[in-house]
Amino acid sequence: MKNMHTKTAQTNLYGFHAVREAWLNPARNVQALYVTEQAKSGFEAVLREAQKKGLRRPAPTILDKKALEKMLPSGAVHQGLALAASDGAEFSEHDLMIATRDKGEALILMLDQVTDPHNVGAILRSACALGADGVVMQKKHAPALNGVLAKTACGAVEHIPVAFVTNLSRTLEEFKDNGFFVYGLDERGERTIGEVNSSKGKAVLVLGAEGPGLRYLVKEHCDELVRLPTGGPIASLNVSNAAAVALYAFKA
Repeated sequence: MKNMHTKTAQTNLYGFHAVREAWLNPARNVQALYVTEQAKSGFEAVLREAQKKGLRRPAPTILDKKALEKMLPSGAVHQGLALAASDGAEFSEHDLMIATRDKGEALILMLDQVTDPHNVGAILRSACALGADGVVMQKKHAPALNGVLAKTACGAVEHIPVAFVTNLSRTLEEFKDNGFFVYGLDERGERTIGEVNSSKGKAVLVLGAEGPGLRYLVKEHCDELVRLPTGGPIASLNVSNAAAVALYAFKA
Protein backbone atom coordinates (compact mmCIF):
# COMPACT_ATOMS: atom_id res chain seq x y z
CA MET A 1 0.00 0.00 0.00
CA LYS A 2 1.15 3.55 -0.64
CA ASN A 3 0.64 6.90 0.99
CA MET A 4 -1.12 9.64 -0.95
CA HIS A 5 1.26 12.23 -2.41
CA THR A 6 -0.10 12.57 -5.97
CA LYS A 7 -3.25 14.03 -7.44
CA THR A 8 -6.32 11.91 -6.62
CA ALA A 9 -8.53 10.26 -9.20
CA GLN A 10 -12.23 11.17 -9.19
CA THR A 11 -14.02 8.93 -6.71
CA ASN A 12 -17.51 7.69 -7.54
CA LEU A 13 -18.08 4.82 -5.07
CA TYR A 14 -17.73 4.66 -1.32
CA GLY A 15 -18.72 2.46 1.61
CA PHE A 16 -17.54 -1.09 2.31
CA HIS A 17 -20.11 -3.13 0.37
CA ALA A 18 -20.23 -0.85 -2.68
CA VAL A 19 -16.44 -0.72 -2.89
CA ARG A 20 -16.01 -4.44 -2.21
CA GLU A 21 -18.40 -5.57 -4.96
CA ALA A 22 -16.96 -3.13 -7.52
CA TRP A 23 -13.38 -4.13 -6.62
CA LEU A 24 -14.27 -7.78 -7.25
CA ASN A 25 -16.25 -7.08 -10.42
CA PRO A 26 -14.08 -7.94 -13.47
CA ALA A 27 -16.21 -5.62 -15.62
CA ARG A 28 -14.99 -2.61 -13.63
CA ASN A 29 -11.80 -0.77 -14.56
CA VAL A 30 -10.48 0.58 -11.25
CA GLN A 31 -8.24 3.64 -11.25
CA ALA A 32 -7.72 4.06 -7.50
CA LEU A 33 -8.72 2.77 -4.09
CA TYR A 34 -8.49 5.15 -1.14
CA VAL A 35 -8.55 3.66 2.34
CA THR A 36 -7.94 4.94 5.85
CA GLU A 37 -5.48 3.19 8.16
CA GLN A 38 -8.36 2.13 10.37
CA ALA A 39 -10.32 0.53 7.51
CA LYS A 40 -7.29 -1.14 5.91
CA SER A 41 -7.30 -4.33 7.97
CA GLY A 42 -11.00 -4.95 7.35
CA PHE A 43 -10.41 -4.80 3.58
CA GLU A 44 -7.38 -7.10 3.46
CA ALA A 45 -9.49 -10.21 2.75
CA VAL A 46 -11.08 -8.45 -0.24
CA LEU A 47 -7.65 -7.56 -1.62
CA ARG A 48 -6.55 -11.19 -1.33
CA GLU A 49 -9.73 -12.40 -3.00
CA ALA A 50 -9.15 -10.09 -5.97
CA GLN A 51 -5.57 -11.37 -6.28
CA LYS A 52 -6.78 -14.97 -6.30
CA LYS A 53 -9.19 -14.09 -9.09
CA GLY A 54 -6.37 -12.54 -11.10
CA LEU A 55 -7.96 -9.10 -11.24
CA ARG A 56 -5.72 -6.20 -12.24
CA ARG A 57 -6.06 -3.65 -9.46
CA PRO A 58 -3.94 -0.65 -8.36
CA ALA A 59 -2.18 -0.59 -5.00
CA PRO A 60 -4.49 0.98 -2.38
CA THR A 61 -3.66 4.52 -1.29
CA ILE A 62 -3.62 5.23 2.45
CA LEU A 63 -4.94 8.59 3.64
CA ASP A 64 -6.47 10.01 6.77
CA LYS A 65 -10.20 10.37 7.37
CA LYS A 66 -10.21 14.14 6.87
CA ALA A 67 -8.49 13.87 3.48
CA LEU A 68 -10.91 11.14 2.40
CA GLU A 69 -13.94 13.18 3.39
CA LYS A 70 -12.70 16.13 1.29
CA MET A 71 -12.93 13.86 -1.76
CA LEU A 72 -16.54 12.86 -1.11
CA PRO A 73 -19.94 14.57 -0.88
CA SER A 74 -20.70 16.19 2.46
CA GLY A 75 -22.06 13.67 4.93
CA ALA A 76 -21.07 10.62 2.87
CA VAL A 77 -20.99 7.47 5.02
CA HIS A 78 -17.76 6.08 3.59
CA GLN A 79 -16.59 3.61 6.26
CA GLY A 80 -13.02 4.55 5.40
CA LEU A 81 -13.18 3.41 1.77
CA ALA A 82 -13.61 5.16 -1.58
CA LEU A 83 -13.07 4.00 -5.14
CA ALA A 84 -12.42 5.65 -8.49
CA ALA A 85 -13.69 3.27 -11.14
CA SER A 86 -15.21 3.13 -14.58
CA ASP A 87 -18.98 2.88 -14.92
CA GLY A 88 -20.43 -0.60 -14.74
CA ALA A 89 -21.75 -2.56 -17.71
CA GLU A 90 -24.48 -0.88 -19.76
CA PHE A 91 -27.73 -2.67 -20.54
CA SER A 92 -30.73 -2.05 -22.77
CA GLU A 93 -34.27 -3.34 -22.49
CA HIS A 94 -33.41 -5.79 -25.27
CA ASP A 95 -30.59 -7.23 -23.17
CA LEU A 96 -33.12 -7.98 -20.43
CA MET A 97 -35.50 -9.60 -22.92
CA ILE A 98 -32.71 -11.76 -24.35
CA ALA A 99 -31.49 -12.78 -20.89
CA THR A 100 -34.99 -13.96 -19.91
CA ARG A 101 -35.99 -15.39 -23.30
CA ASP A 102 -35.71 -19.04 -22.25
CA LYS A 103 -37.18 -18.60 -18.78
CA GLY A 104 -40.68 -19.74 -17.95
CA GLU A 105 -40.91 -17.07 -15.28
CA ALA A 106 -39.18 -13.70 -15.10
CA LEU A 107 -39.75 -10.43 -13.31
CA ILE A 108 -38.56 -7.01 -14.42
CA LEU A 109 -39.05 -3.91 -12.28
CA MET A 110 -39.74 -0.60 -14.00
CA LEU A 111 -39.42 2.68 -12.08
CA ASP A 112 -41.54 5.57 -13.32
CA GLN A 113 -39.82 8.80 -12.22
CA VAL A 114 -38.45 7.36 -9.00
CA THR A 115 -35.51 9.74 -8.76
CA ASP A 116 -34.30 9.76 -5.16
CA PRO A 117 -30.97 7.88 -5.10
CA HIS A 118 -31.65 6.45 -1.62
CA ASN A 119 -34.92 4.95 -2.83
CA VAL A 120 -33.45 3.63 -6.07
CA GLY A 121 -30.48 2.14 -4.22
CA ALA A 122 -32.77 0.39 -1.74
CA ILE A 123 -34.93 -0.92 -4.60
CA LEU A 124 -31.88 -2.32 -6.41
CA ARG A 125 -30.80 -4.06 -3.21
CA SER A 126 -34.25 -5.64 -2.81
CA ALA A 127 -34.41 -6.56 -6.50
CA CYS A 128 -31.07 -8.33 -6.20
CA ALA A 129 -31.92 -10.09 -2.93
CA LEU A 130 -35.39 -11.20 -4.00
CA GLY A 131 -34.55 -12.49 -7.46
CA ALA A 132 -35.71 -9.87 -9.95
CA ASP A 133 -34.19 -10.25 -13.41
CA GLY A 134 -33.54 -6.58 -14.03
CA VAL A 135 -34.64 -2.98 -13.51
CA VAL A 136 -35.70 -0.41 -16.11
CA MET A 137 -35.54 3.36 -15.61
CA GLN A 138 -36.05 6.36 -17.86
CA LYS A 139 -32.78 8.02 -18.85
CA LYS A 140 -34.17 11.50 -18.38
CA HIS A 141 -35.18 11.01 -14.76
CA ALA A 142 -32.73 8.42 -13.42
CA PRO A 143 -29.99 9.03 -10.85
CA ALA A 144 -26.48 7.78 -11.63
CA LEU A 145 -25.54 4.32 -10.37
CA ASN A 146 -22.82 5.56 -8.04
CA GLY A 147 -22.33 7.64 -4.90
CA VAL A 148 -25.11 7.44 -2.34
CA LEU A 149 -27.22 5.24 -4.61
CA ALA A 150 -24.49 2.60 -4.82
CA LYS A 151 -23.82 2.92 -1.07
CA THR A 152 -27.51 2.34 -0.30
CA ALA A 153 -27.64 -0.58 -2.74
CA CYS A 154 -24.82 -2.31 -0.78
CA GLY A 155 -23.14 -3.64 -3.92
CA ALA A 156 -26.30 -4.61 -5.81
CA VAL A 157 -25.38 -2.32 -8.73
CA GLU A 158 -22.71 -4.89 -9.62
CA HIS A 159 -25.22 -7.74 -9.81
CA ILE A 160 -28.63 -6.52 -11.01
CA PRO A 161 -28.79 -5.32 -14.64
CA VAL A 162 -30.27 -1.84 -14.99
CA ALA A 163 -31.50 -0.67 -18.38
CA PHE A 164 -31.95 3.03 -19.14
CA VAL A 165 -34.55 3.76 -21.81
CA THR A 166 -35.94 6.86 -23.51
CA ASN A 167 -39.67 6.12 -23.37
CA LEU A 168 -41.24 3.91 -20.71
CA SER A 169 -44.58 3.45 -22.49
CA ARG A 170 -42.92 2.29 -25.70
CA THR A 171 -40.65 -0.01 -23.73
CA LEU A 172 -43.66 -1.60 -22.03
CA GLU A 173 -45.13 -2.38 -25.44
CA GLU A 174 -41.85 -4.05 -26.43
CA PHE A 175 -41.96 -6.20 -23.31
CA LYS A 176 -45.56 -7.16 -24.12
CA ASP A 177 -44.52 -8.15 -27.64
CA ASN A 178 -41.95 -10.44 -26.03
CA GLY A 179 -44.43 -12.29 -23.84
CA PHE A 180 -44.46 -10.15 -20.69
CA PHE A 181 -47.60 -9.18 -18.77
CA VAL A 182 -47.41 -5.68 -17.26
CA TYR A 183 -48.62 -4.97 -13.73
CA GLY A 184 -48.76 -1.44 -12.39
CA LEU A 185 -48.60 -1.02 -8.62
CA ASP A 186 -51.48 1.31 -7.75
CA GLU A 187 -53.72 1.65 -4.71
CA ARG A 188 -56.76 1.52 -7.00
CA GLY A 189 -55.96 -1.99 -8.23
CA GLU A 190 -58.77 -4.50 -7.80
CA ARG A 191 -56.46 -7.38 -6.87
CA THR A 192 -53.55 -7.44 -4.47
CA ILE A 193 -50.05 -8.31 -5.69
CA GLY A 194 -50.26 -11.63 -3.81
CA GLU A 195 -53.31 -12.70 -5.79
CA VAL A 196 -51.51 -12.65 -9.14
CA ASN A 197 -48.49 -14.81 -8.30
CA SER A 198 -50.04 -18.12 -9.35
CA SER A 199 -50.25 -16.96 -12.97
CA LYS A 200 -47.38 -14.53 -13.19
CA GLY A 201 -45.25 -16.12 -15.95
CA LYS A 202 -43.10 -13.33 -17.38
CA ALA A 203 -44.00 -9.98 -15.92
CA VAL A 204 -43.03 -6.34 -15.65
CA LEU A 205 -43.95 -4.65 -12.38
CA VAL A 206 -44.13 -0.85 -12.65
CA LEU A 207 -43.73 1.40 -9.61
CA GLY A 208 -44.38 5.14 -9.63
CA ALA A 209 -42.91 7.98 -7.65
CA GLU A 210 -44.21 8.70 -4.17
CA GLY A 211 -47.10 11.13 -4.26
CA PRO A 212 -47.97 11.27 -7.97
CA GLY A 213 -47.66 7.51 -8.49
CA LEU A 214 -47.76 6.14 -12.02
CA ARG A 215 -48.08 8.71 -14.77
CA TYR A 216 -51.21 8.49 -16.92
CA LEU A 217 -49.58 7.20 -20.12
CA VAL A 218 -47.51 4.61 -18.25
CA LYS A 219 -50.63 3.45 -16.40
CA GLU A 220 -52.50 3.16 -19.70
CA HIS A 221 -49.87 0.72 -20.96
CA CYS A 222 -50.23 -1.59 -17.96
CA ASP A 223 -52.32 -4.74 -18.45
CA GLU A 224 -53.56 -4.67 -14.87
CA LEU A 225 -53.25 -2.47 -11.80
CA VAL A 226 -52.54 -4.29 -8.55
CA ARG A 227 -52.23 -3.03 -5.00
CA LEU A 228 -50.55 -3.90 -1.75
CA PRO A 229 -52.84 -5.19 1.01
CA THR A 230 -52.18 -2.22 3.28
CA GLY A 231 -54.60 -0.71 5.80
CA GLY A 232 -54.74 1.19 9.04
CA PRO A 233 -54.41 4.92 9.63
CA ILE A 234 -51.32 5.16 7.40
CA ALA A 235 -51.97 2.91 4.43
CA SER A 236 -49.11 3.95 2.16
CA LEU A 237 -45.48 2.84 2.08
CA ASN A 238 -42.25 4.47 0.99
CA VAL A 239 -41.63 3.38 -2.63
CA SER A 240 -38.55 1.33 -1.71
CA ASN A 241 -40.48 -0.49 1.02
CA ALA A 242 -43.38 -1.01 -1.36
CA ALA A 243 -40.99 -2.50 -3.90
CA ALA A 244 -39.57 -4.94 -1.36
CA VAL A 245 -43.03 -6.07 -0.24
CA ALA A 246 -44.26 -6.39 -3.83
CA LEU A 247 -41.17 -8.38 -4.87
CA TYR A 248 -41.58 -10.77 -1.96
CA ALA A 249 -45.29 -11.24 -2.64
CA PHE A 250 -44.74 -11.74 -6.34
CA LYS A 251 -41.86 -14.18 -5.98
CA ALA A 252 -43.42 -16.18 -3.12
